[in-house]
Amino acid sequence: MKRIKRRKKRREIIRKTILYIIISIGGILAMLPFLWMLSTSLKDSSVVFQIPPQWIPERFAWENYPNAIKAIPFIRYTFNSAFITVMKMIGEVFTAALVAYGFARFRFPGRRILFLILLATIMIPGEITLIPVFIMFKQIGWIDSFKPLIVPAFFGGSAVFIFFLRQYFASIPKELEEAARIDGCSSFQIFYKIFLPISKPALATIAIWSFQGSWNDLLGPLIYLNSLDKFTLQIGLTMYQSLNKVEWGQLMAASLLVLLPVLILFFSAQKYFTEGIKLTGIKG
Repeated sequence: MKRIKRRKKRREIIRKTILYIIISIGGILAMLPFLWMLSTSLKDSSVVFQIPPQWIPERFAWENYPNAIKAIPFIRYTFNSAFITVMKMIGEVFTAALVAYGFARFRFPGRRILFLILLATIMIPGEITLIPVFIMFKQIGWIDSFKPLIVPAFFGGSAVFIFFLRQYFASIPKELEEAARIDGCSSFQIFYKIFLPISKPALATIAIWSFQGSWNDLLGPLIYLNSLDKFTLQIGLTMYQSLNKVEWGQLMAASLLVLLPVLILFFSAQKYFTEGIKLTGIKG
């Protein structure tokens, strides 16, 4: 018996060791693009494509960071990106939660069919509806404004967000809702006094996804915005590339600065993010 236990223990140790090695290698490979971006942001343009490549430059070109900020209206574009992202995040989180609450708690004719139609829209690429939506916004005079990037978020949010929140709301005990109704709460009061406060992990997950998607969006602002003073950071990053030359050091420095808000948000809300992902699949 002791020999069998020892063998099992050895096999378990070997299995975990191999697993940790594979995970570590995968983590290092995933970090390589970020490390290369960081390295390039501190290099002179003359040594960016040097063979063999230098991961640690001989001279750190710290001037790439202030030069990157001065090369374009970086502060203005940061404000534009932040305004669009925050407003869109608020709209998507609130409206997705409201719609998900309706699908999870209300019983009405055609509820399942409507939910299946909603899920089917996930499979429709955004490029298919791009031209009709652009024509619609052009006819109502919204081109070259932030409205096409913000207003749609307040009319239902994303189908993926609704699906995840619906799964989370369905796992909340009905006894809480019944007790609230006995106390005289309306459906909307139950929604914002009970469901929203106890759904922080799921809401934080949706907020992170919304922030990341909106902050990194290039196609939307590129299509709807024409004025230089209304551009976002993602459009601004393309300005470091000219027909004859690309300022790789400045481009990587600016890209790293643009990436920082997403990293800060993710790590600050990592606890809620992982908990939300875990809990959204508890109950269908």
